[in-house]
Amino acid sequence: MELRNLKGTCDFMPSEQRARNKIIRKLTDVFESYGYQPLETPIISYYDILASKYAGGAEILKEVYKFKDQGQRDIGLRYDLTVPLARVIGMNPNIRLPFKRYEIGKVFRDGPVKTGRNREFVQCDVDIIGVKSITAEAELMIMANDIYKMLELEVYIYFNNRKFLSGIIKVVGIPEDLENSVILSLDKIEKIGEEGVRAELTEKYVEKQYIEKLFYFLNMEGEELLKSLRFDPQNELIRQGIQELDELWGYIKSAGIQDICKFSPWLSRGLEIYTGTVFEIFLKDRSIASSVGAGGRYDKIIGAFINNGIEYPAVGITFGLDVIYNALLYKEISMEKPPVQIYIVPIGTQLEAINLVTLLRRHGISADMEMDKRKVGKSLEYAGKQQIPFVIVLGEDEIKTGKVRIRDMKRGSETEILMDEIMSYLKEKIE
Repeated sequence: MELRNLKGTCDFMPSEQRARNKIIRKLTDVFESYGYQPLETPIISYYDILASKYAGGAEILKEVYKFKDQGQRDIGLRYDLTVPLARVIGMNPNIRLPFKRYEIGKVFRDGPVKTGRNREFVQCDVDIIGVKSITAEAELMIMANDIYKMLELEVYIYFNNRKFLSGIIKVVGIPEDLENSVILSLDKIEKIGEEGVRAELTEKYVEKQYIEKLFYFLNMEGEELLKSLRFDPQNELIRQGIQELDELWGYIKSAGIQDICKFSPWLSRGLEIYTGTVFEIFLKDRSIASSVGAGGRYDKIIGAFINNGIEYPAVGITFGLDVIYNALLYKEISMEKPPVQIYIVPIGTQLEAINLVTLLRRHGISADMEMDKRKVGKSLEYAGKQQIPFVIVLGEDEIKTGKVRIRDMKRGSETEILMDEIMSYLKEKIE
């Protein structure tokens, strides 16, 4: 048997996973500071829920992992965290709105594997259910700014409005039955460029005159485009889209994040679920091409999915754990912290060492001890390789005198202190 991982999955060794856990803790701290509550949903689901008409759509169903359980029921692995959220709201009709939740968990897609796209990956989702106001979008964009500043990553938040984009498509004259297909092509502009999108639209039988007119609008500078359509809107969608964009920009300026927010009339976020604001977040230097976060408003999907006659306005954002981790690695921004702060090496003093390491842990200091009676040199070598910053060699003389030497592994120096002062000394050094 060859030991190998399934393509599109990977192991994260301790140093990698510590860094990923630290990112998750930082994200969680911000989510909760904004008043969002944690939610956890099952990874497995009835397939018919995942395959609902108003869930992910036909394209995503091609990538669902589907199987039968022992009762011959059709089961699937979740492919996102939005469908489980919709199900939770449907099963809990008395849930208080607005409902602000975050969920961090693995999702699975049996799709093509390439750089930045695995079959098993972690989503970090934040959603507000039950708020019609554009303040909801503004809050998520402000949160994104806070998170990337905290992570020391410089980003731009590109935003648009699907009503505005749909309005332009209608003004151009593109038939309604091609609108969603055109939007899917426009969503690829960052990947395949304008010529690539033009070629794809031609393959979709969009007439050349419509393509030219569409790019005439979309190649305008953002302010110029808005100005050309603002005072003489040719349809209601454009009017509503501009009104929502104006309101959002007012909140962006009020929050002081206008320097990193850019209006992008190209931006569409290909999924059909979006009904208003859409946004994507990219590193300023584009050292990583993939977005590091994205989201938007999807007012109709949950109500249609549950089919109970109630509309649930919703806005969400997802942060890509894997791409954030890779961005930090690329920029050599360390998220690592040694898992153990102090290592105790007993020399015939196992009982006392157990007592000391237990006290340290109970005082909030991560500690470990040599358990296998290796020689002191081997124990110090192990501590060095594990990047443990402090070591105490605890022998019978130390027990008798009540004094120990704490070795600073980075500096190669030793400090003699009383046993009773170990806690305060280490807390000061670790902080």
